[in-house]
Formats: sequence, structure tokens, C-alpha cells
Amino acid sequence: MKAAPFVSQTSHKQYLDLPDICVDEWISFATFHDSAFKFLPGSIIVIIGARMESYSATIRSVFLCANYSHGHQERQMRVNRLQHDLLKQLLYELEKAGVTPDQLFSRARLRGYSASGEGAFAGVDSLVLLETAVQLTGDPCLAIRFGQGVGIASYGVFGFALMSCANLRESISLMLRYGKVWFETNWELHDYDGGLLLRLELAQGTPVQQSLATELCFSQLSFIGSSLYRGRLEGAELRLNSPRPPHSAYFDATLKAAVKYDCEHSELFLPAQVLDMPVRTASPSEHVVYHQQCEEMLRGLDSVEKTTAAVRQLLIQSAGEFLDIAQVADSLHVSERTLRRRLEAESTSFRTTFEEVRDLLAREYLAETELTVAEIAHLLDYSETVNFRRAFVRWNGVTPSEHRQQQVA
Repeated sequence: MKAAPFVSQTSHKQYLDLPDICVDEWISFATFHDSAFKFLPGSIIVIIGARMESYSATIRSVFLCANYSHGHQERQMRVNRLQHDLLKQLLYELEKAGVTPDQLFSRARLRGYSASGEGAFAGVDSLVLLETAVQLTGDPCLAIRFGQGVGIASYGVFGFALMSCANLRESISLMLRYGKVWFETNWELHDYDGGLLLRLELAQGTPVQQSLATELCFSQLSFIGSSLYRGRLEGAELRLNSPRPPHSAYFDATLKAAVKYDCEHSELFLPAQVLDMPVRTASPSEHVVYHQQCEEMLRGLDSVEKTTAAVRQLLIQSAGEFLDIAQVADSLHVSERTLRRRLEAESTSFRTTFEEVRDLLAREYLAETELTVAEIAHLLDYSETVNFRRAFVRWNGVTPSEHRQQQVA
């Protein structure tokens, strides 16, 4: 593998008008991965090294190269990290109110809480914990504050995919397709009055627990949105299927949107004019890779070909500095011989899978970005553009330029 480029962190205020939360989230995510690198969005870092000099705006390969050794853990980590961070934030809110973890878990067990206490914020247990926390603190606004404390980095690759989306419409589409890989709540999308209704459906818990969970979900949605979009979503309206609570003024102020109560459903209305609001950290080239990582994780939920899926995921994660078979085997904690045997049992090979990933990314880059054919060849680790063109013709029967023209037509 080529030597990884060095990354130097630079004051974000000099380069891009981003809120501190965006920068902090990226640094937090890098620290969590125990990486040797600190990374920020492309326009707020300095990249040094011959490999990246000709394409310094793209940092995706820096992140992926720094993080590839952790790639095989992502499917398990994506849940553990989010659930762990949610529990950690809840305990922090309780600490500020003078309530200890022992008090929380002891009281929660009396209400049917079954997890260990060192576990996570998930399932029915999370509803019991949330209701118990509100009762112990006597704070009716706790769920709302709780939702404002967990940032986008806690969602792992899904969070990075959101940050690289072009606009609000694309972010919603991504959330609906891949959200179930990361969180348990059920979101539905409905056309309404020229805009969209993002509806929350909760099937578990008592009415009180569902009300608290609804406040948490929409507070979290608002907080994540504030790190992605500039300004207020004019015309947006939150509709809740619960009576107006005594703390409604705090809820309204936190969400910075009109809120209606006693509605048929709990949902967020987004008018047509805000759906094309750009994401401040949008990056078409980075989105191609993060989107494909999400797709691989979604496929992996029900995939029978587990080894092939794991190899594809690792190769996509290392795009730009692709791993060889020895490195993939090491990441999966198996020998190279075992990896070859398992792939053969799934009627494929490492070379075939590698070529499929390259072809997949090439077609996505051509369709979704304005990168030149030479730049795409560079991202796919071809030393010569002509070699990439030959491979693309072998895969698809047309040249990269002809494929791009077909997509436009």
C-alpha cells in the first residue's frame, strides 16, 4: 500500500464559516477511532504528501486510509457508538441534576429495566430509562435537552454520508433508506401540499414513554439538522399527536419551528422551498463512497454471502488507497488462504470483488460528480488513465466518457 499522506489540522475559522459543532464532531470521531490522524472537512485541513497534492480537495482517502484497520468493526460499532453515546449523554444530564447512575438503574429495574447498566440506550429499556430519568430529576424538559447533546459523529459512516449530501431532500432520502441500520425508530415520508411530511411512528412503550421519545427524536433531528444547514427552515412545522405540555415554550424555542399539538400524527412538515437547501459540508465525491458504505451495511443485514460483503465494505472504505488481499485478510482476522477459500465458497474471488468495487465506484463518480476521467482514475488507484479506460470498457462495453453522456441523456 502507498504511504499514507500526513494531515495537519488548521484553524477552521481561517478557511470556512462552519459552526464549532461540525469541527468538534469530526475531531471527536477521529479520536474515538484511535487514529493517528485528525481530520476535518476538505476545505479546512491542509494535506501534505505527493499522493494528494494533485487532488488536495478530497480528504476521503485520508480518512479511509487512517481508519481502514477499524473497518471490519463498523457494523458492530455503528450501533454500539450511537447507543453508548446516548446513554453517556443521559447520565451526564442526570449528573448535572445530582442523580447518580446507581439511582437511575436501581429505580429503572423496579420498572422492568433488564439491561446490565453498562449496556446501551436501546429498545424498550431506553424508554424505561428515559421515563425514570425524568421522574428522578423532576425535569419535564430533560428529553429535549438530551436530544441536543448527541452529535452527528455518533452515527459513524451514516453521519458522514449525511454531511456529504447535496441538500435537505437528499439527506431525507438517505435517512429513510439507511436509518434502520443505525437506529430503531420508524420514519415514514408522505407527500403533502407540495412538500413532504416526515412522520415518526412509535410502536412500543406507554403513552407517557412515547411522548418523551417523540420529544427526544425531534430534538435530536433538529440538533443534527442545525449542523448541516444554514439558518431556519422557513415554513417548517412540527405537528405532535399529544396535548400541549407545560414546557411547550421551551420545546418551541429549542426546535426553532412552529409547533402544533393534538394532531393526528407526530410529524415534521417541510415545504417545497426548503427541500433544496444545501448542506454546508456537501461533497459529491465523498458522498459517493459514504453512500456506498451505507449501501453495503444495509445489504449486510440480510446477506448470506457474509465474507464477500465484508470484503466489499473494506475495499469501499479504503478507496483511493485500496487494501490488498493480505491487508483485507488481516482486517478480518483470518489468513489469506482462509479468505480465498471463503470467497471461493461464495462463488467469487478477491480479484473479482475488487474489480466489482472499482467498477461500482467508477460509475458512481461518473454519474454523481463532475470529476474528470483522469481524476477518477487517480481515485481508483490507476497509475495511468489509459489503463482505467481499458478496464472500464471491459466492464461496461463503453468508455467512461460515453457512459457519462448516456447518464446525462
